[in-house]
Amino acid sequence: MLAGIEAGGTKFVLAVGRSPDRIIARHTIPTRTPAETLAEAAEWLAGRGGVSALGIGSFGPVELDRRSPKWGFITNTPKPGWADCDIAGWMGQTLGVPVGFDTDVNAAALAEHAAAGGGTGGLAYLTIGTGIGGGLVVDGKPVHGIAHPEMGHIYPRCHPLDTDFAGICPAHGDCLEGLACGPAIIARWGKSLSELPADHPGHTIIADYIAQACHTLFASLAVEEVVIGGGVAQTPGLVEKVAARARALDNGYLPGGARHRIIAPRLGGDAGITGALMLAEAALAEG
Repeated sequence: MLAGIEAGGTKFVLAVGRSPDRIIARHTIPTRTPAETLAEAAEWLAGRGGVSALGIGSFGPVELDRRSPKWGFITNTPKPGWADCDIAGWMGQTLGVPVGFDTDVNAAALAEHAAAGGGTGGLAYLTIGTGIGGGLVVDGKPVHGIAHPEMGHIYPRCHPLDTDFAGICPAHGDCLEGLACGPAIIARWGKSLSELPADHPGHTIIADYIAQACHTLFASLAVEEVVIGGGVAQTPGLVEKVAARARALDNGYLPGGARHRIIAPRLGGDAGITGALMLAEAALAEG
């Protein structure tokens, strides 16, 4: 039995299954303090019986270097109480099982890559919600450098209709997250993107910023697909607007041409938890 946790800033999604695509039971709990949240998660998972491995896809920043004494920690997150939390170590010791650990977006990217049939073209997963994060899978493996990617903190060009908004990112102001995440949209226009009228310029502005990020991924990493998830991405027509704008930005230059695709998640809201179960499966195989 595999166990998975999609650890988010507002909720934890828990699941168990015989394989990543055979979920037997799932449960959602609110993200409170680490002590409360991890204890409740462990109690529910232990109650499923016979768990052999655990996979965790977590909000971050996190430590992914296996050589580090803080591997498996949530590190300098701004979420109150969660900085320096040993989420993987505590859960592994409590359940007595091996643990696979990565970012929530890398877990989602793994699941979407598998759902696409694998391959070597590379896939990036962008989540546009309370924040903006990105995961990258190449040759079936999540990409880590000195740390995990922080795709939400690149700097897009300012849209001509958006010259008087400074952005909300506490570190960077007008980075992609500071301009296009859900709270940034509400700070600028007082409503979520899906609540704005269809002809509101906000739709064009946000689509442009996300399209710039997608073009950057296509141009710098030559990925085949960018999958766009998260609450903001559920705005009707947004993914299609992003894809059209990215094509216009490229102007027919990139050698990948039409093979570069921008799509909504094939797995819908299940990408993250499915990826967490894939991390558990890999941890079990590694012993």
